[in-house]
Amino acid sequence: MTPEDEAFWRDAPERVNHPRHYNAHPSGVECITIVEHMSFNVGNAIKYLWRADEKGAPIEDLEKAAWYIAREIAKRKAASHA
Repeated sequence: MTPEDEAFWRDAPERVNHPRHYNAHPSGVECITIVEHMSFNVGNAIKYLWRADEKGAPIEDLEKAAWYIAREIAKRKAASHA
């Protein structure tokens, strides 16, 4: 195994459980602490907003958040007309 491979596997648990962008928010709070108390769509929208500036693709993350918000709005509108 190459030194690069060894480093990859040694650091794998950290990349899976606590990637840097998970804890990079200025509050120091990990996003999952907040969103696990929300519905799926709202939680995902918050997740993408929370980490938008931490992963290098803020516009894409904002678009993903908007997608989940639109989905939640449609779901709630449908439920109110049922």
